[in-house]
Amino acid sequence: MSADPAKIVLPTRRLAPAQVDLLRSLKPGDKIRVTQQVRVGAKKWDATAEGEFRAIAYLETGITTERVKEDDLVVPVVRFTKPNGELSSISLDEHTRVVKI
Repeated sequence: MSADPAKIVLPTRRLAPAQVDLLRSLKPGDKIRVTQQVRVGAKKWDATAEGEFRAIAYLETGITTERVKEDDLVVPVVRFTKPNGELSSISLDEHTRVVKI
């Protein structure tokens, strides 16, 4: 599902306006660095990935049983190509930092 970059919306939180502006300005081929906060139990650390921006899209998620449509979440993702050619995507949350490099 492709996205309209003018409408980058998280399911429960908001992205910082400066981050939305940056995401809207990205063009395919721009080099980016994506940093996310990983949390396991009480431990937290940053994980970083770099590559060439491909697109912003929305990932429809949900549970495996049939329930009402309102139970589904739609999450924005940044799609990019890593330097080794691997196609990758990272879902955005309020802690995700994307910078153009």
